[in-house]
Amino acid sequence: MRAPDHTRRVVVTGLGVISPVGNDPKTAWSNLVKGVSGIGEITRFDASGYAQHYAGEVHDFVAADWMDPKAARRSETSVHYGVAAAKQALADSGFEIGDSNREDVGVIFGTGAGGQSLMIENVLALRERGPRTVAPTFIANALPDSTSGMIAIETGAIGHNLCIVSACATGTHSVAEAAEVIRRGDCIAVISGSTEMPLLEVGHAGFGNMRGLGSPRPGEPIGTVSRPFDATRDGFVLGEGAGSLFLEDLELARARGARIYAEVVGYGSAADGWDMIQPIERGAGSARAMKMALERRGVPADEVDLINPHGTSTPLGDKREAEAIWTVFGDHTRKIAISATKSMTGHMMGAAGSFEAFATVMSVAEQTVPATLNYRDPDPECDLLIPTETHDRRIRYALSNNIGLGGHNGAVIFKRYTGD
Repeated sequence: MRAPDHTRRVVVTGLGVISPVGNDPKTAWSNLVKGVSGIGEITRFDASGYAQHYAGEVHDFVAADWMDPKAARRSETSVHYGVAAAKQALADSGFEIGDSNREDVGVIFGTGAGGQSLMIENVLALRERGPRTVAPTFIANALPDSTSGMIAIETGAIGHNLCIVSACATGTHSVAEAAEVIRRGDCIAVISGSTEMPLLEVGHAGFGNMRGLGSPRPGEPIGTVSRPFDATRDGFVLGEGAGSLFLEDLELARARGARIYAEVVGYGSAADGWDMIQPIERGAGSARAMKMALERRGVPADEVDLINPHGTSTPLGDKREAEAIWTVFGDHTRKIAISATKSMTGHMMGAAGSFEAFATVMSVAEQTVPATLNYRDPDPECDLLIPTETHDRRIRYALSNNIGLGGHNGAVIFKRYTGD
């Protein structure tokens, strides 16, 4: 443990992804840049009786490729995704965990809901076949913190270990809190991220009854269902997967010659305290989180060149987020490119923030803005700069923003690293 130093610089040196647009960073980024949608027909359950029968599913994923097969059989799909993304990020970083440093490497890995499928399976076993058929291992493997625990087991990182749960802001909070843990001196490096597998029939039915799920443009392909900030938007589409960022002390990264994708320079977190579902008027909570992220380390608002927004494609949610952006950035809003990657992945719920942090970091590293898919009809109530074509752009600072049910708001800012 080191002394706290809130000026300590923290950088991203490793990335990992399991997602509807690819199961590794290279593939996922390539598809985001090309505008390839990962949304299709639901195969996880029979959705033929539902008006909305599409989602962003993960394909060609084998859990045993990433973790102990016995542990994989006992655990949730969300755990599998999280472990895979975490191991990718660790490998990508080139950081080696061993006896000399394992107590100084932490894990902060969250989820929005945790082990719902195991719970459902064992409730059915109890009701249909009796109490002796309930698996003795299901409780430990169905907890929200099962993924962070399993990552420690699989990687040997036994420092600070925490699972954050803040609904759809989980990933944003996890990545940003990991940076603060390093500044606080608890760790020299942290495997951060989040995971989710929300494609369960009961969840799909619940979101549908909430009137949250959208539909494709009439007469157009399924891929048009997610259209953030578009005037015709009518709801989100569920997605699944995980994202992971390996964070470490800049001086450590420099000393070992690590590749540095970006620097983590801002973090804000605020609650609406308003409603469990609806965002507060003018997105005041989100605005406070973004403003806090700017002020924490003095990021100039007029040097933010890109925002990866929450942008779920809900009529009120997108409007409130646009209002929040205007509140924070004023006239500079017209110069900020909005790259809404949920247009391609769907809403990955608790995994959204970490996947979108990955996309934001890659935008900064590559100086590239992935287009927002399906944006055709501008909404005057969402007066934002939304590129419809991927393009190169100078990006000094980029902000990733997310908002969770219950009024949880998180924002994290990444800065281009130029070797200074």
